[in-house]
Amino acid sequence: MTIDAHQHFWKYKPSKHTWLDDSMSVIRRDFLPSDLKKVYDENGIDGCVAIQADQTLEETNFLLGLSATYDFIKGVVGWVDLRAKNADEVLNEYSAHGKIKGFRHLVQGESDHNFLLRDDFLRGISFLETYDFVYDILIFPHQLGATLEFVKRFPYQKFVIDHIAKPYIKDGYFDGWSVLMREIAKQDNVYCKLSGMVTEADFNDWTPEQIYPYMNLVLEAFGPNRIMFGSDWPVCLVASEYGEVKQLVTNFISSLSLSEQSKIMGMNAIEFYNLK
Repeated sequence: MTIDAHQHFWKYKPSKHTWLDDSMSVIRRDFLPSDLKKVYDENGIDGCVAIQADQTLEETNFLLGLSATYDFIKGVVGWVDLRAKNADEVLNEYSAHGKIKGFRHLVQGESDHNFLLRDDFLRGISFLETYDFVYDILIFPHQLGATLEFVKRFPYQKFVIDHIAKPYIKDGYFDGWSVLMREIAKQDNVYCKLSGMVTEADFNDWTPEQIYPYMNLVLEAFGPNRIMFGSDWPVCLVASEYGEVKQLVTNFISSLSLSEQSKIMGMNAIEFYNLK
């Protein structure tokens, strides 16, 4: 199966989606499963993991509701306040929903570079393994140092880094990012998504050749067993059509064995997220 390990749905509200600035005006509208199903049919995608884009329980329940209606939504990564005193209780309640596979916090938006290492957040993370929940790590490169220490504290918790940690491809920033990504990849419980890359390059003028060095570093560091394809639809649409995003990855991995290509394009996501 070909699985898109990272995409979003939303009903657009200017007051809620304030991160969609003028440079992203093309996606200031609703994006729902009926829209994505057409895209998947055109691009040979069998299923997906829907990822939260808003930090509310309503968002988590919205995605779960969609997954109950649309079979191609194989899993949901939602949001709960892992800093809350009742975090364990809330996670226990969500564990009854088969489609919810894990959680994410918009750490990239936190002003504290060491947010991941706060005591209350670490306490919340410590509950995830009990319920076999994974955790998606959404960060910028300046947060990689804290991320390294963070993942080392939970050697048995399954983590995945979203969007290869958003390196500043447009500006050619590579060395500092690459050193820390290699260190993080030494932790066997950490995976990485080949996603969100075209929007870290120049929206209007990116080329595969600009992005390949970053993808190559990820492949070398994590290996074909711990990386997975994700489109970041509909965010990717500000820089590229869906087919181009998929082709960026399939062309890059075309020299690998068919087994390795199959893992990256679906099997790793199925295993990591325990998809049915």
